[in-house]
Amino acid sequence: MKGFRQFLMRGNVVDLAVAVMVGTAFTAVVTSLVKTIFTPLIAAIFGKPDFSALTFTINGSVFRYGEFINSVIAFLSVATVIYFVVVLPLNTINERRTRGQVPPEEDPALTDEARLLTEIRDLLAEHRPTG
Repeated sequence: MKGFRQFLMRGNVVDLAVAVMVGTAFTAVVTSLVKTIFTPLIAAIFGKPDFSALTFTINGSVFRYGEFINSVIAFLSVATVIYFVVVLPLNTINERRTRGQVPPEEDPALTDEARLLTEIRDLLAEHRPTG
């Protein structure tokens, strides 16, 4: 029981639980925005708020492609909202924060040939006669 309690009290588990709760609440907000704003806007443009009635039949099998269209529209709407409400502002904030900071220079990794040549140079320098 003590080990389980330590596991639950780790920062990672608590952070994950908070992230799930915030994500769930954010999903509800985005879903509401899509239903109350974007779906009526699409209905105003295309004349239909719901495409679920669109079907076609082949050999007695009914294909409900309207449901698929609804799902695609919902996905694109949610993705658009998330991009413009979360991703774009966060990228702008990060860009402003890092503006003016010089990234640290990375040392180029030596190739095997360069490493071998360096060893040869060092060996030759050790055995060079002084005089």
